[in-house]
Amino acid sequence: MSQPNIPFLVDLDENQIAIRDTIRDFAENKIRPRVMEFDETQTFPTEIMQELGELGFLGMLVPEEYGGAGLGYTEFVIVVEELARIDPSISLSVAAHNGLCTNHMNTFCNEEQKKKYLPHLVSGKKFGAWGLTESISGSDAAGLKSFAEDKGDHFLLNGSKTFTTHGTVGEILVVMAITDKSKGKKGISAFVLEKGMPGLITGKKENKLGMRASDTTQLTFENCKVPKENIIGKEGEGFIQAMKILEGGRISIAALSVGLAQGCLDNSLNYARQRKQFGKTLSEFQAIQFKLAEMATNIEAARLLTYRAAYNKDLGKENINEAAIAKLYASEIAERAASEAVQIFGGYGFIKDYPVEKFYRDVKLCTIGEGTSEIQRIVIAKNLLNKD
Repeated sequence: MSQPNIPFLVDLDENQIAIRDTIRDFAENKIRPRVMEFDETQTFPTEIMQELGELGFLGMLVPEEYGGAGLGYTEFVIVVEELARIDPSISLSVAAHNGLCTNHMNTFCNEEQKKKYLPHLVSGKKFGAWGLTESISGSDAAGLKSFAEDKGDHFLLNGSKTFTTHGTVGEILVVMAITDKSKGKKGISAFVLEKGMPGLITGKKENKLGMRASDTTQLTFENCKVPKENIIGKEGEGFIQAMKILEGGRISIAALSVGLAQGCLDNSLNYARQRKQFGKTLSEFQAIQFKLAEMATNIEAARLLTYRAAYNKDLGKENINEAAIAKLYASEIAERAASEAVQIFGGYGFIKDYPVEKFYRDVKLCTIGEGTSEIQRIVIAKNLLNKD
């Protein structure tokens, strides 16, 4: 199978190349043989995730003083892309663990909270979950209804979350809830919850179309007692914190999309070279050549947009628009790549024995998660219209 190099505005340094080679080797040897096992059984790959933690890939954005790797978004994108080329489900779990719960705590928690929670998360001994979405507030993130009532030395949390990645397996959770209904989105706060807290109820694990090995669950809070010291930052900062975290999350979904699309292209190239029809290999037909050429061109463009957004993030630049552009374009070209891959495989593309069938199911989440394509277009349009 072809092994693509990663073109970028600058050459990757030796450390980045070593990271790429390490995660590529791990994905090929440890994950590829078990992809369909995890998918068919909807089993969260605990052992694989723990091994990734031992390799330093579950605390990539966390400073070394808390046990993390102390790396940046460029390295994070490399890992997410390489994993998605083999199994988007595991890539999604790594992206969510690093970029949502762990990154939220690393970015906004106080020193005491960081020392208490981050070492467990970066080692893979405990997995993180992040709860923002509710059944009535998907794209309208500010429309959540979960409410945390101030009771003096603690908050009493009631409500629910849906589509929570790692809701079942996660032992450390970051959850957004209203603390002041009169202030709208400025009345939303963020909290750290721990599995086992009375009133924290793990609900139904979702039976999903794709990304089936990545745990997605409903959560319910029934008079869940949250200590006062578990608030992240100040009251009313939760929505702003969440939006900042989602900016980085969009970069990770863009990277996942690029990796998934690359996996589609890799498999399509191999199949086109081997499969014969009418006395020729598929690769000899111009119609197939054009499909492959378009896939490759779109992937290169999406990769550059994604790495630009990651690079800007590492430099601390304003990056909302770049992240939205990368996420929108990469996720939509990935969807097209998966469709074309199935088309190239023909009837075999519809069979679970061939990897493009799973890519086709997995890819749809890329245009939905971390803000739908429609939300990204709103973000981009607002930036265009507010430039003057």
